[in-house]
Amino acid sequence: MNYPDMAAGMVCGIVVGMAIGISIGNIAVGIAIGIALGAALGRCWGHYHDH
Repeated sequence: MNYPDMAAGMVCGIVVGMAIGISIGNIAVGIAIGIALGAALGRCWGHYHDH
């Protein structure tokens, strides 16, 4: 697990999620999507850097 990658993924995911939330008019849903997306992104980047 690569923590800087996880943090970067979370930040990107939350920013994207907030943008989605604003566009659909429900920021809470957007942030929830963003956290899920960020965790997935962080895991992908961490996995990529491990190899």
